[in-house]
Amino acid sequence: MTTLPMRQVAFFVEDARIAARAHHAAFGSGPFFVADNIPLARAVHRGVEQVLDHTSAYGQWGDVMVEFVHQNNPGPSPFRDIYPEGSGRWGMHHIAVFVDDVDAEIARFSEAGAACALRAEMTDGFVFAFADTTATLGVMTELYAPTRTLLDFYAMVAQAAKDWRGGDPIKTIRMT
Repeated sequence: MTTLPMRQVAFFVEDARIAARAHHAAFGSGPFFVADNIPLARAVHRGVEQVLDHTSAYGQWGDVMVEFVHQNNPGPSPFRDIYPEGSGRWGMHHIAVFVDDVDAEIARFSEAGAACALRAEMTDGFVFAFADTTATLGVMTELYAPTRTLLDFYAMVAQAAKDWRGGDPIKTIRMT
């Protein structure tokens, strides 16, 4: 049996910055690092290539990273699979786990009945995917390999929380 500890919990929201500020006020999480219009070289949603333009706010909430994400463009996506466009509904969307091989895990999850809702590649070659585990877990499961860049990002967010001394909890960053 494979053990895949949760590394992140993510919420689909109307506005990532507003949600991050509200979460910070309620729980003391953060600070949050917001990446606007995260660049994707390719996004395949349920077997169909799609444009997916999204913004995410990443912060630390105790021992786990928390993400707030909103979609900037209309159209199908793993976010809209759970929270349909125009529904006015928002909420928990996925948990994230580190895996050694994203494509092998997509196949393993698919064989277990959790189809691939999204396989995406960022412009730097980083690959992530969503297994549709909503029928069994109530949320999607995000899969990505713990590359040095990703591990450094997680460590930076965690350290920022430890070093937090107040001020604006929102910091804008750029992802390539």
